[in-house]
Amino acid sequence: MEVPHAPHPLRAAPDEEQRLRELGYRPVLARRMGGFGNFAISFSVISILSGCMTLYGFGLGTGGPAVMLWGWAGVGLFVLCVGLALAEVTSAYPTSGALYYMADRLGGRRWGWYTGWLNLLGLLGAIAGIDYGAALFTGAFLNLRFGFEPTPEKTMLIFMAILLLHAVLNLFGVRLVSVLNSISVWWHLAGVALIVGALVIVPDHHRSPSFVFTEFVNDTGWSSPLYVAAIGLLLAQYTFSGYDASAHLSEETSNASVSAARGIVRAIWVSWIAGFVLLAGLTFAIQDYDATRNTATGVPPAQILLDGLGTGGASALLLVVIVAQLFCGNAEVAAASRMVFAFSRDGALPGSALWRKVSARTRTPVAAVWLSVGVACLLALPSLYSATAYGAVTAINVIGSHRPTPSRCCCGCGPATGSRRGRGTWGGGAGRSAGSRWCGWRSSRCCSACRSRRR
Repeated sequence: MEVPHAPHPLRAAPDEEQRLRELGYRPVLARRMGGFGNFAISFSVISILSGCMTLYGFGLGTGGPAVMLWGWAGVGLFVLCVGLALAEVTSAYPTSGALYYMADRLGGRRWGWYTGWLNLLGLLGAIAGIDYGAALFTGAFLNLRFGFEPTPEKTMLIFMAILLLHAVLNLFGVRLVSVLNSISVWWHLAGVALIVGALVIVPDHHRSPSFVFTEFVNDTGWSSPLYVAAIGLLLAQYTFSGYDASAHLSEETSNASVSAARGIVRAIWVSWIAGFVLLAGLTFAIQDYDATRNTATGVPPAQILLDGLGTGGASALLLVVIVAQLFCGNAEVAAASRMVFAFSRDGALPGSALWRKVSARTRTPVAAVWLSVGVACLLALPSLYSATAYGAVTAINVIGSHRPTPSRCCCGCGPATGSRRGRGTWGGGAGRSAGSRWCGWRSSRCCSACRSRRR
């Protein structure tokens, strides 16, 4: 890591800035995000109204209700264990590089570069997946209200407009990002309550608990139920991606050693509970399973809302979902751009001298923001020619977000010794969750591999 030169004066607690210098970096980003804002960015990136809704149709054919509900519960537990370990290390190393920097310090340069490239790929894939999903839902909304035909070309134009919006919003600085993420938390929680409440009260018919929790559906072409269930876990694995955003924004968070660590864990368990309620509410309200899967809107949750609430109610709730997805995509661009900045700060990207530049006015890595949305756009271009390309983009996100998580580093069993191994001010040790963490990592790897091979 580069040894810093003269420090830059910023409004921040002296101990946080001093800690960053001890880690080898000169402070250049503005600490304008509080503890709630840090939690909010990870919660917004996880975004149950984005991940659960966009891959709900995928889950209907890859295990069905049983895998979606129990898979969510199981994956959520594993991810919480991973989050506890990650929070422990984030407390010790609160830098924008997050996983990449942790792996470098605790596992060596090779582990750092390996982790950094995969994590960056996952973050860029997440932008593409989130914003393209928002474009799909926007097309479904316009179809319901105005008879708009969401062709691949029109969906791509909507997607590019959303990317442009998120780039511009991120250029205004981290304070605006923090405000939007704080609003996003309450929007998501109120949205889930509104959707589930409406689906419980309004429809005359609901599915039985035995259907919701035990019905297994296999439309994959594979005969092994275990294999199909592994594929179906993609819904949960994709949604539970991005909780490391709190770590990526740690250099812009006050009292980051505690706030960033706490933000990771809180974002996971709140999403875990709210996501289960959302999935259960949608599944209980399914009127016609086959018609929902093959809906003309192209978005099965939209068909559930349409069948249960009518056109007016479905349109209103779809708008709630779309706004939540826009919040999510905006937060993901912030996290990805910080990873680009941190990786470039250590010369790891081609053209690093450009991507690590920070605006003197907003203290935002402007070039990194544009690179993030530009690469995300390229990743989604195959969707113009293949309906399955979107699934591949989500798989890229899962592989990149979960595989590089430095389990050996968080378990303290890497080659790092002595002064290279730091101790944070939050929690009581990562080793207690090592076993569960490893299981969760293996589960995500299995799911991603199955999905990729199938497509």
